[in-house]
Amino acid sequence: MPTVSGKTRRRTATVKAAAVIVLSLLLVSCLGWFLKEPEIAVNRIVVNPRSLTEMAMSFGLEVRNPNGFDLTLKSFTYKIAVNGEELGSGSLEKEILLPASSVAQVEAPVAATFRNPGGSLIALITARDLPYTIEGRATISTFFGSHEFVVRKEGRIDWKK
Repeated sequence: MPTVSGKTRRRTATVKAAAVIVLSLLLVSCLGWFLKEPEIAVNRIVVNPRSLTEMAMSFGLEVRNPNGFDLTLKSFTYKIAVNGEELGSGSLEKEILLPASSVAQVEAPVAATFRNPGGSLIALITARDLPYTIEGRATISTFFGSHEFVVRKEGRIDWKK
């Protein structure tokens, strides 16, 4: 029976290691082919007035993971506009696990300053059905790797329900 030399074993180990590295790089580079980005919608607004022109607001977000595997929302920076006026911006303070094929509830705090308190502030206080826009950038990670994407969602919310 022929014996395998140490040189051949090292060469085989090197080839295997290189194959693992190449396959890992291919898998990460192909992440966008099978990864579906999470879907984000505003489902609640909590308003805490500080003055006539400033409010601490918290937007309740539903973040839906349409994938058959868990995602981790690593970062999310956003701007929120209501009734056509940008109210403020913010970012998540901690990572959030998004379980496979499920919806997670996320709080998005915003320190809102009203440039025209007579317009948007009155609309926010008196209107029932408000148009909103949330824009930003998010980074998610999976066991395959990380992916950054742009978030832009428009919708309407009945914030007094």
